[in-house]
Amino acid sequence: MTVRSLRGATTVPEDTPEAILAATGELLQALIDRNGITPETVISAIFSATDDLTSAYPAEKAREMGWTRAGLMCVQEMAVEGNLPACIRVLVLWETDKPQAEVQHCYLRGAAGLRPDLE
Repeated sequence: MTVRSLRGATTVPEDTPEAILAATGELLQALIDRNGITPETVISAIFSATDDLTSAYPAEKAREMGWTRAGLMCVQEMAVEGNLPACIRVLVLWETDKPQAEVQHCYLRGAAGLRPDLE
């Protein structure tokens, strides 16, 4: 198997644990559905959140979804002028036989405009 990278992002309507975990779950499920990811193939995932999201770690949802052996990390997104607020991003490394050209990245909600070329 080969290691591939996968990107995704979404936005959150409010800074509450429930909203952050729900949006993260929706994003991860979309990545799973589009790419056939299983928990045992996930090597690691790095989640970033904008500085206006402070009530929960997005990686909590990945653990709830069975990503218990993968290395997970949450970091704060760089504060760049004009950035998209209330945004969660993820970079997943996983083992797959898919060629990189078949990997389907996922940008949901307000984050869909970040990469219109991928949707």
